[in-house]
Amino acid sequence: MTGPADFDRQVLDAVESLVPLWFSAVEDVTPRLSPRQILALRAVRRGPELNLTALAEQLGVGLPTASRLCDRLEAAGLLQRCVRVDDRREVRLVVTERGHGFLGAVTERLSARLGDALAAMPPAERARVEQVLRALGAPVR
Repeated sequence: MTGPADFDRQVLDAVESLVPLWFSAVEDVTPRLSPRQILALRAVRRGPELNLTALAEQLGVGLPTASRLCDRLEAAGLLQRCVRVDDRREVRLVVTERGHGFLGAVTERLSARLGDALAAMPPAERARVEQVLRALGAPVR
């Protein structure tokens, strides 16, 4: 019987094995973005009223780092800074149509790669993966 530390290690190993799938999903999508840039773009998509301070907090980075991330995303046409009408001192971040398309392409590629990996597993193993995801509270299709 394995203990909690062994189980934690197995989960960590499983999560780490997903990293190559993630990298392969983003490597052929243009523009090429760093993982942190993609995380920033996804955070803005999830929080449509996000400002720079909130983004920095979500990413666990300083304001200058978050600002540079936004500069790059804006230059790529994926993100837009919009001044709030009711408070001109606050700038909210918005994912552009191109940004939504980029994130959709990444999700599509990642989904295909995960689907291939799951299809290659024996049914009992797939059932265990589903059980673990449900236990972690992740949505399972």
